[in-house]
Amino acid sequence: MSTTTLVPVGDVELCVEAFGDPADPPVVLLAGAAGSMDGWSPDWCTTLAAAGRHVVRYDHRDTGRSTTSPPGAPDYDGGVLDRDAEGLLEALGLGPAHLVGVSMGGGIAQSVALRRPDLVASLTLVATSAVGGVDAPLPGPTPSAAAWFADPPPDPDWTDRDAVVAWSLAAERAFSGALGVDVDDARAAAGATFDRSHDVAAAGNHWLVLGHDDSDDSDDSDDNRPAPDVHHLAVPTLVVHGSHDPLFPLAHGEALAAAVPGARLLVVEGMGHQVPPRSTWDVVLPAIHAHTATPA
Repeated sequence: MSTTTLVPVGDVELCVEAFGDPADPPVVLLAGAAGSMDGWSPDWCTTLAAAGRHVVRYDHRDTGRSTTSPPGAPDYDGGVLDRDAEGLLEALGLGPAHLVGVSMGGGIAQSVALRRPDLVASLTLVATSAVGGVDAPLPGPTPSAAAWFADPPPDPDWTDRDAVVAWSLAAERAFSGALGVDVDDARAAAGATFDRSHDVAAAGNHWLVLGHDDSDDSDDSDDNRPAPDVHHLAVPTLVVHGSHDPLFPLAHGEALAAAVPGARLLVVEGMGHQVPPRSTWDVVLPAIHAHTATPA
């Protein structure tokens, strides 16, 4: 059983779906770049909720049913995605909440915990890298992943559901590890995103704003703050990283876990750059359940 609502956050509305008992500890799921909430399988959410967690997933702006800019013309900068997450936690009254973020969502979770630790009970950082403070050189993407970005496949006809689902599935396969892709889950997620989105092509706007935060040039004293440093994270942190991540090779997860005080690293054999596939849930979900039992 779940409930879906549109929540005003600043100048946008974010689409939010909640599972489980609101009285249970809140766990907020943050999707990766160009990803809607559908990347987190409903089965993942209900399994975690059944174990005693109030699970919340949401669409970033420009994905799903959240407010959408025209494709290719985002009216925001990358830092807004961080501030959307902060605003949503405040609007829902969920803080301090346990944040579980994958890829870009893991970066957002780190930024929120550094900027607003009062909103965060713990972090689970999946397939991501440190937002700052790790100076050691880290490996870049594997040749196959680099080739995908250098010469990506052509965009599909964004009005053709079957074409969009096939394109999404190809992208999932490109970044999966030795475990491969849960094809049924990936098709269901892509189809749900297509069906719910105002304009599914708008999700690509995330790639245009990542790394660009106009607040860095602001005269606002709150935004003239030191560069982020994960050594200053002061909440319990679990780093979940795949042994076969082609975008952020395992060294990224190892460096992140080493830099965050008290962090624990869970290496998932065969997993790539992806939301943990169903075949890993017997390992990953109990680890997240135990980690989110940490009091705020």
